[in-house]
Amino acid sequence: MTVGIVVSRADSASRAIGERLLALRDWERADDDASAARYRCGGFELREFEDWHLELEGVASAFDDPAFVVFASRHAGSSGPLLTAHFTGNFGAAEHGGADRDLAEACPNAHRAVVSAFAEHAPEDYDVGMECTHHGPTAVGTPSMFVELGSSESEWADESAAETVARAILDLRGVDAHAERTVVAFGGGHYAPRPTRIVETTDWAVGHVGADWCLDDLGDPREHRDVVAQAFAESGATRAVVDGEQPRLREVVADLGHDVVSETWLRETTGVDLGLATDLEAELGRVADGLRFGDAAREGAPREYVVVDHPDGLWADAHSVDADAALAAASEHALAYTTEENGNRVAGDIAFPDANAHDAYVAALASLLDEKYDAVERDADAVRVTDESFDPGKANARGVPEGPKFGRLASGHTVEVDGEEIRPEDVASERAEAYPRGARETVVRREGER
Repeated sequence: MTVGIVVSRADSASRAIGERLLALRDWERADDDASAARYRCGGFELREFEDWHLELEGVASAFDDPAFVVFASRHAGSSGPLLTAHFTGNFGAAEHGGADRDLAEACPNAHRAVVSAFAEHAPEDYDVGMECTHHGPTAVGTPSMFVELGSSESEWADESAAETVARAILDLRGVDAHAERTVVAFGGGHYAPRPTRIVETTDWAVGHVGADWCLDDLGDPREHRDVVAQAFAESGATRAVVDGEQPRLREVVADLGHDVVSETWLRETTGVDLGLATDLEAELGRVADGLRFGDAAREGAPREYVVVDHPDGLWADAHSVDADAALAAASEHALAYTTEENGNRVAGDIAFPDANAHDAYVAALASLLDEKYDAVERDADAVRVTDESFDPGKANARGVPEGPKFGRLASGHTVEVDGEEIRPEDVASERAEAYPRGARETVVRREGER
């Protein structure tokens, strides 16, 4: 299957992108009709049309079995130099092509690839982003998206920017239209900052986006649940992110059998088997309540794992030595761990892929204590620390006045009191403490990815 590329001769930016596409590859002219030029090049078919893109309903039929169709287009607005991509459809009345309350089939995986290519290759003064779903055509006949150069005449004539768009399109060779991990997005602004972040920083793709103004056009989602359902169906998604409260919309999404998830959840589950993520949330608590997934969760989905009552005391003492390293130890060795204080403190239960990973975690925390204590020992039950330190009570008993001499003794220096030498070891006491490692419980994970 090929990627179909739509170039509109009515659109100067589209023509510029089309010219760069033709210049960047060796294309074979595949027709004799100059009014409907067709070109083929390994994995691509490019067609030129006289009509505006918005008027090209059913355009997929003009191509030979395309996997998806890309509309090479201009973007018009006051957003300055911008490279953007979006899907087509109308959540409300069709004011710019397509049908009322109708959404075209999206190609979220291909869209993510284009946004990534834009971010990597955009000219220095160009922003990169994505837009909400906001115009036709709606009956394309195959997955599709608009890939745009904006936002005014000067940018539409910018050859370097047109070439960036062309190269991003050509990078789509062999890319699937759909992604296994796709969400739809509701709420927020037209230029969709949250969906853009999701596409750029997680392994989730984003399908249809209904910005705040789109939802205003939609009206009461309970009366137009078919449009909400279509957003999921045409995106290939089972989850949504929602900006703002939107209680009626959330009610409809839940009634349709879909989940509303947060951007944090998408970020945390990036690279994590979703069945494993579901099991760990059920076992330890929700991401929304502070659960975080460790590196081990991104290395595969074990059939069984070890859940441990987290050694809070050991971790807190290690955290006092090196906060970043204590957090990193949990991330490095655990499958998942519960946190407090906005993810800055590990506490509660923690899961490991096996007992060896648990041992490695305890060892990593214990190693941080080496610089704090005179001796750190580990055994099967606990980490035991011992330390000799300045004891003010013993100093008082030896007649040392509180003040500078206290400080010198605490710093390891000998002082003299009434002609008597007082050494640091004379006024030191040994402190010993044992930090339990945590009890283990083996949990067999349910099979199957959700």
